[in-house]
Amino acid sequence: MAVVSGGTTLIDNGALDAAVPTGSLILISEQTASASANISFTSGIDSTYDSYVFKFYDIHPSATSPKFTFQADTGTNTNYNQTITSTSFNAYHSETDSSSFLGYVTDSDQAQGTAFNPLSNYGVATVDDSSLVGSLHIFNPSSTTFVKHFIANTQMMNGGGTLYSVESFHAGYFNTTTALTRFQFKFASGNIDSGTIKMYGVK
Repeated sequence: MAVVSGGTTLIDNGALDAAVPTGSLILISEQTASASANISFTSGIDSTYDSYVFKFYDIHPSATSPKFTFQADTGTNTNYNQTITSTSFNAYHSETDSSSFLGYVTDSDQAQGTAFNPLSNYGVATVDDSSLVGSLHIFNPSSTTFVKHFIANTQMMNGGGTLYSVESFHAGYFNTTTALTRFQFKFASGNIDSGTIKMYGVK
């Protein structure tokens, strides 16, 4: 028995019709840090996919409480200084239940800036069991017509004496109509002591 909607066959004999689009993440590459100054993805970003997702697994800093950041570049350029306009807010809650917050974070946004854009609104704690996790979604980086939008969401442990759970939300766009071909991730200071980043194409 076939299921038909608007004249289009959706399911035929219990299976999706071949013409029905489905979405999935295709793993393109992954990199694991070991006292690394940065992690750069310099290949595999092209018009094959309309969007790309980077996933962060237990990213741990070497320096004291630095922000985790990213930038992009075009062609074979390695300056990582594309123009960004972005916005950010976060929520946090302390382990001691003594403080909490939800609001805009003004020092994590950019207005036509070329700096590395934060993916965490506060520094990641350096205690042994702390890390950052999350994802960054880049839309249509190969377009030569539109600017390149991104959305990111991260969760981390922050703090020194009192530790916090911090969830950060970031969004914005690279204000260029030139195709983006490479992305770099690093802490604002120190190395990426450990952690893995995986890059997926969205089918």
